[in-house]
Amino acid sequence: MQSNLDSYKILGVDPGTNILGYAILEITGKQVKILTFGVIKLFKEEDQAQKLKEIFLQVQEIIESYLPKYLAIEAPFYGKNVQSMLKLGRAQGVAIAAGITMGLEVSEYSPKRIKKAVTGNGNASKEQVSAMLEQILKVKIQAEYNDATDALATAYCHFNQIGSGIGPKEKVSGWKAFMSANPGRVKKPGPK
Repeated sequence: MQSNLDSYKILGVDPGTNILGYAILEITGKQVKILTFGVIKLFKEEDQAQKLKEIFLQVQEIIESYLPKYLAIEAPFYGKNVQSMLKLGRAQGVAIAAGITMGLEVSEYSPKRIKKAVTGNGNASKEQVSAMLEQILKVKIQAEYNDATDALATAYCHFNQIGSGIGPKEKVSGWKAFMSANPGRVKKPGPK
């Protein structure tokens, strides 16, 4: 976990082969600030290999410009179209490779986990996620594409995991272990 005095940046990425969303959050203590967010449009490239090369180069360019410490990336989820899933996986892999090449620590999050980190509900709609991000970050989010907002949510999810102190807790097995690990959270019944 990060100390409250640390300052660092998180690059959030929502991978895609036509549109890739990205966002940079700057964290100082517990203060979270959006430095930038947007999309990389890859429609012009018809060749898949060329799209992947562009993803690699442009993600590296974002990293060189903002110098984040972490890369948080959304994991592709299984849909009905296997070809789309494969393309998304390639885009994700190339973005991860760009981050690793630039020395970033990489974490992957499922869409459900990202939504839960932002809204408290893993089944929230994209609109609910966007509205909650506006409230949390105290900004008006006007994104042409949901991919940019998804990247912002991914970066915020990573902040929750490492920076806010509300990340994953030590796992306990059973009620007895929970009670001994958390004596202040167990309420004893009062008189009847």
